[in-house]
Amino acid sequence: MRRTSVALLLATALLCACHHRPSGGPPPAPAPPPVAPAAPPPAPPPSAPEAPIVDDYERLRNTASDEIEKMGLLADIHFDYDKAELRDGDRQILARNAETLKKFDFLKIKVEGHCDERGSVEYNLALGQRRAQAAHDYLGSLGVPAARMEMVSYGKEVPLCQDSTEECWARNRRDHFAVTGKTTRGR
Repeated sequence: MRRTSVALLLATALLCACHHRPSGGPPPAPAPPPVAPAAPPPAPPPSAPEAPIVDDYERLRNTASDEIEKMGLLADIHFDYDKAELRDGDRQILARNAETLKKFDFLKIKVEGHCDERGSVEYNLALGQRRAQAAHDYLGSLGVPAARMEMVSYGKEVPLCQDSTEECWARNRRDHFAVTGKTTRGR
């Protein structure tokens, strides 16, 4: 029995030694080394303290009156030749102006009546006053307190346009709403 066992052992050893690998390619590449996890990105730098949010009311409250006037916050209205009656489109403009004046309840304005160059100085001063009065009264009817409005007529003395044309005259027949100051009241 010993012989059989030795023979089997030799046969097994020969078989193992005869086993060969197929040729045809390079040996397999070694496995890549393990990758270390990426470091997290650095924390953002501390942000500067945020400026307080200032709404339009406070921003305008802190703006000089002459700067507010330059912003064109209130729109002008225009008139037909030799008339002081408000036109429908101008009533809409006045309604928007009234909403603005109610929103910014600290603004004081001057309603300036203007005319074109035709007519005497006296006539145009009176016509400009009627135009300013019409806008003043309409704004009052929309809830703008009279105490925040004053009126002046410049007649034909402060034209926007100097040409003697219908287009130029139409531009000069207007009411301008100048921001003149602020009340101490408000919100």
